[in-house]
Amino acid sequence: MTGMGIPDGLLVALRLSLSLACVTTVIAMLIGVPLAWWLAHGRNWWHDVATSVLTLPLVLPPTVLGFYLLILLGPSGLGALAVDFH
Repeated sequence: MTGMGIPDGLLVALRLSLSLACVTTVIAMLIGVPLAWWLAHGRNWWHDVATSVLTLPLVLPPTVLGFYLLILLGPSGLGALAVDFH
């Protein structure tokens, strides 16, 4: 317990959550801003593919995308390749 009656575990969890939020925000901005610029100004065949992939979360519910990620990264998908590679 700290002097204010806050458990130490709570402070650790709060510090971890805030630091992780900051790191993921920076990573998302480093990837997202150039990608947004490219999508706004680029005109090639990859533009249509990237737009389709990036709009999937708006069209499909999160449970469907989670299921597809499980299939993709599971033991019979890319996850098997990662285990074999290791």
